[in-house]
Amino acid sequence: MPLRFTLRQLEYLVAVGECGSIVLAAERVNVSSPSISTAIAQLEQELGLQLFVRRHAQGLSLTDAGRRMVAEAQSVLAAAGRMTDLASEITGSLRGPLTVGCLQTVAQMLLPRLRRSFSDRYPEVVFAQAEGHQADLFAALRSGKMDLALTYELEVPPDLRFTPFVALPPHVLLAADHPLAARSRITPAELTGLPMVLLDLPFSGDYFLSLFSRRGLKPRIAERTRDMGLMRAMVANGFGYSIANIRLVPDLAPDGAPLCAVPLEDAEDPVEPLHFGILLPEGAAEARRVRAFVDHCRSDVPLIIGPGRPVGACG
Repeated sequence: MPLRFTLRQLEYLVAVGECGSIVLAAERVNVSSPSISTAIAQLEQELGLQLFVRRHAQGLSLTDAGRRMVAEAQSVLAAAGRMTDLASEITGSLRGPLTVGCLQTVAQMLLPRLRRSFSDRYPEVVFAQAEGHQADLFAALRSGKMDLALTYELEVPPDLRFTPFVALPPHVLLAADHPLAARSRITPAELTGLPMVLLDLPFSGDYFLSLFSRRGLKPRIAERTRDMGLMRAMVANGFGYSIANIRLVPDLAPDGAPLCAVPLEDAEDPVEPLHFGILLPEGAAEARRVRAFVDHCRSDVPLIIGPGRPVGACG
């Protein structure tokens, strides 16, 4: 008799195999833990194999048979994805799942609007989103949790491909009543003696500090935080300046306090902009829905977060 199992069960198998935990796998595929447990038990019964060793303290470990089955399941799911793409190509429609990651500091102003316009255009694409820091995005792309990710070109590893959409020059965030808020531009040297509120995220923090170190300067870091909202509120309430490459409109901290954004420039040593775009793992662009989203981002991302909005002294 033919084996009876579903692509959904294979998806759960791969998720548990990669996560090593039913709870984490359930979070990844957005179903309940009992559903995952039942699917794995049914699959083991149908195949007549023990796929996992259950260890209460350490979670689940793949057996040798389980490792081989996970590898085969990954191939079957990839083939099923290609069939979906072929069907879309034949019918001229676009359908199937798409999981988009986005850098956490950018997601709030970019992802909802971008998702809305893409979903309106391609309603049959099942859109899922996730946010994280740069290192989180790298890991999720490599594990297959995300199809692609919107982020900066920061320390991009060689196994991921970056496509830039917009160049974003840095600007200095200041409280509205800061003595430098009326300036049309500020140099890194003018900031070195002032307290800095550093947005200290993986890779991003190194980039902000490099704006000083490459000029032989060292900022006076007064506060560090990994929360963009807290950074903006600290700046707006006079605890120091900060640096960012995307300007939120209106320029208000989460507590409603006003902020000013002044371009960070250096006539003797031009400050390079930071490129924002999309990260793709190997082979991701083969999927039509991925290519469609990349094309959509190419036209819409610069309109949403591009540097064309006015940046300068408060008035």
